Amino acid sequence: MKSRALLILFLILVGLTGGFLFLRDGKAPQVTFYPADGTVSANSPPNLTLEDTETGLKNLTVTVSQGGKETKLVDTAFPGGTPRHTVPLPLDKLGLKDGPMTIDIIAADNAMLANRAKQSLTVVYDNRPPTISVLTTAHNINQGGSGLALFRVSEKVRRTGLQVGDRFFPAFPQQSGVYACLFAFPYDMKPNEFLPRLVAVDLAGNERTSGIYFHIRRKPAKSDRITISQAFLSEKMPDFQHYFPDTRDPLKLFLRVNNELRAANVAKLKELQTKTAGKPLWQGAFMRLPKAAPRAGFNDQRDYYVDGQKVDHQTHLGIDLASLAASPIPAANNGTVIFANELGIYGQCVIIDHGLGLQSLYSHLSSMSIAVGDHVTKGQIIGNTGTTGMAGGDHLHFGILVNGIEVEPREWLDQHWITDNFTDKWNQALGTAK
Repeated sequence: MKSRALLILFLILVGLTGGFLFLRDGKAPQVTFYPADGTVSANSPPNLTLEDTETGLKNLTVTVSQGGKETKLVDTAFPGGTPRHTVPLPLDKLGLKDGPMTIDIIAADNAMLANRAKQSLTVVYDNRPPTISVLTTAHNINQGGSGLALFRVSEKVRRTGLQVGDRFFPAFPQQSGVYACLFAFPYDMKPNEFLPRLVAVDLAGNERTSGIYFHIRRKPAKSDRITISQAFLSEKMPDFQHYFPDTRDPLKLFLRVNNELRAANVAKLKELQTKTAGKPLWQGAFMRLPKAAPRAGFNDQRDYYVDGQKVDHQTHLGIDLASLAASPIPAANNGTVIFANELGIYGQCVIIDHGLGLQSLYSHLSSMSIAVGDHVTKGQIIGNTGTTGMAGGDHLHFGILVNGIEVEPREWLDQHWITDNFTDKWNQALGTAK
């Protein structure tokens, strides 16, 4: 009998405590409006996120007003105790005109005294896509090469750049409203697939695309036969054993390194594309490894043979330059070091950012004399050539990347090419913008 009385007393206390907390909740629901910049469109409608973790959400009303016309857009109740909910606000059927409008929001919770959050927001309704004015009239591009597009857009944008197939090359704002976009003709894309289009998405989500004039210079790839000796397998593959500890056979390990590890390393290069300055850091032609002989070219199609049998195929990206063993390596141009570490098949590797998504790569180094974050100047020694990674002999593998995609490096070593395809266009477009 006594235990029953204690149980009843306990339940009464629990009820009183819950009721007290229910009455005591003095916090109104939290209301978050998206997009935060207050620019919306029919294609990119806003939404509300409501949150009340104490007594839960009870109801919501949303009213839209423009030009004296008022429309109740949302009038809804929530199941008891709902702590969080996102509510879309479709605007496409309200007959709104471009310009400012008011959104009034009232959200209540389940507290006994019904806390209410009230907001009155002035937002801009914008259904007009931005216009794109192309300033560069000629874009002559080699297969596997680089190009530059300069253009203006009519308003502030969320995203703009050049779309090439499934690859997007971002543009960077320069002075006087000009956008600069370095782009590539991807080495693995066929000429009939290369259809570059400028894209601009404004703050309201409206999108405009525009074609550019371009001319393709076809560059047939060269074939290269690489013989992998048993000595190479026995001497080099132990360096890669820790990547694939379950694969003990040297040839099978080579194939995994040449395919799986290579793909992972390429993905890392793509990941580093975001670490770039928004303006050009380089000046003039890029510097080549002095007194070096070329050993392999960009986009060489390599067939790998072991004991006379073809075992693999890969595309060689970059150029191989051989000089004396442990030759000093100069930075090809001014920039900022964004990577200086071991990178799989590339061995000890340095990557320098030159701005606008343009980066240079130096691999198979025996030593590195710089660190991430260092600002380097053209000709500054950054390390020495070596045999680290998948190198069969002492040399420098030198590469150029545009937004994480490897391109023909020899273009950037050529002052005439840089003048025609970058400097003259840059000076003319920015001069026009002044």
